[in-house]
Amino acid sequence: MKLDLSADELLRTTRAVRQRLDLSRPVEPEVIKACIELALQAPSGSNNQNWHFVVVTEADRRQQLGDLYRKGFATYCQLARTGQAVAMRGTAPREREAILKFQASSRYLLEHIHEVPVLIVPCIEDRVDGEAVVEQANAWGSILPATWSFMLAARERGLGTCLTTLHLYHEREAAQVLGLPYERIMQVALIPLAYSRGTTFRQAPRHPVEGVIHWENW
Repeated sequence: MKLDLSADELLRTTRAVRQRLDLSRPVEPEVIKACIELALQAPSGSNNQNWHFVVVTEADRRQQLGDLYRKGFATYCQLARTGQAVAMRGTAPREREAILKFQASSRYLLEHIHEVPVLIVPCIEDRVDGEAVVEQANAWGSILPATWSFMLAARERGLGTCLTTLHLYHEREAAQVLGLPYERIMQVALIPLAYSRGTTFRQAPRHPVEGVIHWENW
């Protein structure tokens, strides 16, 4: 089933879905394959196309990735306590309310991510740890457009997604779970994939464009 959203509506309403993921409904392999086929039409640095998508449906493997995701969350919390991660101090009340809502949604995913029927791990060949910014930009710019295209394709088919990165605190362990050659393949995200409970999503509140656009110079 396709929702037949316009391009603008698809871009406006593709949200990070956590609490509205249907944990009980399986996702058909042919639907996943169709989304990945569309993702492969994204631009790639030097047209290398050195991207990969690991599709995880086995319950035990999902459990292991879920445990690493929760372990990554604990690592993040430790960094936050030491001032090395984003905190809420000094946040305006209106923004704080939105953050609290986000935290509740994130907590739900934290507790249930292993129950999501499909976990997608986008990867790219060659690691860029410690490389110059230009090399890192080339790598991320080659895999993230394809990842976003995958998420848009999923939304058009009534599926919900959320790009998460917490498991990357323990990427080497995740590589062992997935049988990836860590030295050669870099993971970039962990995307829960499931049909969404309801397909209508609102446009999200965002800062006015005047505050983020800079003409000619900063």
